[in-house]
Amino acid sequence: MTGPEPGGLSGRSGRGPRSSRHPVRNLALTAAAVALAVPLVTVPSEAARTPPRTGFEASDGARWTGADEERSLLAAVVHHGAGARVERIGTTRQGRPLRLVRIGSGRPAALTVLLVCGQHGDEPAGREACLTTIRDLAYATDPATRAFLSRTRVLVLPTANPDGMAAGTRGNADGLDVNRDHIALRTAEARALAAVIRDRTPDVIEDLHEYGATPPYYDKDLYALWPRTLNADDQVHDASERLVERHVRPAALDAGFSSGRYGVWTDPVTGDPVKQSAGDGQERVLRNMAAVKHALGLLVESRADALSEAERNDPALARRRRVRSQRVALEALFASTDKERAPIRAATARSRAAGFADRGPVYLGGADNEAAEPGEILADPPCGYRLTAERYAGARDELALHGVTSRPDGDGVYVTLRQSARRLIPLLLDRRAASRLTDGQPDTAC
Repeated sequence: MTGPEPGGLSGRSGRGPRSSRHPVRNLALTAAAVALAVPLVTVPSEAARTPPRTGFEASDGARWTGADEERSLLAAVVHHGAGARVERIGTTRQGRPLRLVRIGSGRPAALTVLLVCGQHGDEPAGREACLTTIRDLAYATDPATRAFLSRTRVLVLPTANPDGMAAGTRGNADGLDVNRDHIALRTAEARALAAVIRDRTPDVIEDLHEYGATPPYYDKDLYALWPRTLNADDQVHDASERLVERHVRPAALDAGFSSGRYGVWTDPVTGDPVKQSAGDGQERVLRNMAAVKHALGLLVESRADALSEAERNDPALARRRRVRSQRVALEALFASTDKERAPIRAATARSRAAGFADRGPVYLGGADNEAAEPGEILADPPCGYRLTAERYAGARDELALHGVTSRPDGDGVYVTLRQSARRLIPLLLDRRAASRLTDGQPDTAC
């Protein structure tokens, strides 16, 4: 993980009632970020006061924002002097920088919100929403937004898969799906993000995506979902579900968008669930890994295909609608986290501390709406796992990126479960775990 850029850039619970829009909804938004790989240029003072526009905005949705335009926007944001910082957190296989933008409070007590934009390179609407959000936050002068930023740290990974974005592909340059790599950490992109989560300990993580509709059963304008993993702390799980059901989805409906739960097909007449095609409890996807790592998790998916003949005839209409729906979700996220910051901080702090008590089952399968099979439940988990020197050498870097600690044990190491990452460790080391890093020897002699 490198330093600052050149130029100084540094259900378990039942569904609750829908809430109306919160007044904080007027927070200036627009999201995403990008960092600069070139030194900053001098910007005239008048230009520095004028908010920059993305390529998407300048073309009225006729095209997506290019990499150079993203870099220029970030240069203007940093030069503006509102406290925005950008740092390079990694490099892709094709040599493109992975950049993290920070704006808002630097106080340790601040609530930290992380936006991950464009893990799939062919899903650009979330990235556009993230870029404009960064700009709007940096240039905001209204008291509500400035107060929000004084008590909130907003982190944005605006282009989480730069190689995929450049190629217009779902996967990265190796053809790997970054959003299926949050356990194995084979990709540079997932490794960089794992380090951010380990070091910045976000309280809330939103993952922005797009999807292709299957009318009439699966065709809402915007879908959202919370972490379904059974390894989520109860309070983190429930707070995540409330975020989706009481804030994000109602905000989408208020804004005129249709909305549903990601992965759930519904009867077009009755609205009853028909089947589930996605949105399970696999921890290798970010929505679930967020909760395993003690953060509220939120997945947002905008509909990528055209809704009407007008959108088919004018693709810019569809692009603008896709980006608008993502911005509505971001507004709801900011408003709700600002309103509920105290219980959110309490939930994430409890989750981080719970592992040291070394109690309760760990699940190798199942979800909050699908019971784990008996063989997927570690009802009485081991005290830890022993790794030979050879096995540890093959998994050492990934364990460190996940924040898992170990101690010497003979010619190998011992990984105790009595640590913050308790519910993650069996997913990494138990021979029954589907996406494990290596096979550890369980120690049951507690």
